[in-house]
Amino acid sequence: MIMQSIEAILLKGHQVASGANPDTPYPAGSITLQKPYFKKLGLDLSRCFDGTLNLRLPARSFDILKSDFCFEEVQWIQGFRRETFSFVACQLEFQTKCFPAWVYYPHPETKTQHFQQPNLIEILAQKIDNLAYGDTLTLHYDAAKLRINHR
Repeated sequence: MIMQSIEAILLKGHQVASGANPDTPYPAGSITLQKPYFKKLGLDLSRCFDGTLNLRLPARSFDILKSDFCFEEVQWIQGFRRETFSFVACQLEFQTKCFPAWVYYPHPETKTQHFQQPNLIEILAQKIDNLAYGDTLTLHYDAAKLRINHR
């Protein structure tokens, strides 16, 4: 395992994952609805906040080289097509504290809406106190599983 680190800026996202967007088709939030399906497939995210942290990387994009979990064609809500999700274990560091976390990657080819910029990475983690939009966090990741593309 070759751990690498990169600093990233917390941005406000679509707020669909948390359900905070008043126009969301999932008022409870998509993460709340998805968690039971992921748990049945072997990934317990019960300790994670019901929303994603949207981190802007100082890079062009990122690639998942090897996911810890990949769930294909999950029908997590009726009326929408099935989606594929990948997860990569990582850590977030904020104000000298480290938190276990997951890169949350809904595969864009299976999504119908709410696409992300290629340099924005979504993270699932526990609720982190005193965190605000614009804050800098450090993402610690295994370079064999995640590649940050600077060019």
